[in-house]
Amino acid sequence: MSNFIYSLNATMPIFLVMILGWWLKRMHFLTEEFIGVADKLVFKVALPVLVFKDIAGADLSHDFSLKFVLFCFLGTCMFFGVTWLFAEIFIKDKSMIGSFVQGSFRGSAAILGIAFAQNIYGSSGLVPMMIVASIPLFNIFSVIVLIRSANAGETDKGAVIKKTLKGIVTNPIIIGIVLGIPFALWRVQFPVIIDKTINSVASLSTPLALIAIGGGFSTGAALKKWKPTLAASLIKLVIIPGIFLPTAVWMGFRNEELVALLILTGAPTTVSSYIMAKNMGNDSVLASGIVVMTTLLSSVTLTGIIFILKSFAYI
Repeated sequence: MSNFIYSLNATMPIFLVMILGWWLKRMHFLTEEFIGVADKLVFKVALPVLVFKDIAGADLSHDFSLKFVLFCFLGTCMFFGVTWLFAEIFIKDKSMIGSFVQGSFRGSAAILGIAFAQNIYGSSGLVPMMIVASIPLFNIFSVIVLIRSANAGETDKGAVIKKTLKGIVTNPIIIGIVLGIPFALWRVQFPVIIDKTINSVASLSTPLALIAIGGGFSTGAALKKWKPTLAASLIKLVIIPGIFLPTAVWMGFRNEELVALLILTGAPTTVSSYIMAKNMGNDSVLASGIVVMTTLLSSVTLTGIIFILKSFAYI
């Protein structure tokens, strides 16, 4: 019973805050404009400051693991490739493939990953290292599969590729991580005034992001094209973590490493996948449905997986 309570404590506060955001939107306390501004504030300011703070305060000689980074990198490549092959073989409507594949492999690793790690361990743990190894690949692979399945002539694909590659290099979260590395290597101690300011800004990221995610829900999208939506959701939340987490345990990953890998493989599909699919001439209805369904179902799957890992003393 204690392991079950531990699992609920690790996941339910996050989803309850998201539900609060959904309810506030339904009650018209939140507007679409507020949600859009909150998303930008989190992505461009609060979250980069948070990962900067955690990286700058880390002992990289102790915390950095090449084995862990390579596992994240190679794992991302593998489950993208296998999912795309599966989609090409079994999906008859080829216009769905881009949204299906992206929704099946691209999780909300940054925002929800840091939220879970903070909730369990009090810091972002190894999630920033996982972000460095995987988030650029998420963007690159998404562009490749979306362009492949998009209808010809609907968008300037060359411009989209350039813009996306530039977005990877200028990604605020990646910048926050990179800027934090020298401070960690040189073991810089910030003055109290600076330290408290950084902590105040960083503390905005998780609750504001979760409220904005909840406020942006559109449950009706999950009811359309429910078969491919359900298939992509099962791949994202059950099949991929069901294959890679036992492999990670076998390779000796534990505690913070395993939690970061759980988020990499089993987090719900990121909202940005819908934005990318829509802007690149792909199936936006399917993309939106996958985001909604994976977010709803992940409250059960993530709790269950954490319960299993805790019961076997892996975390």
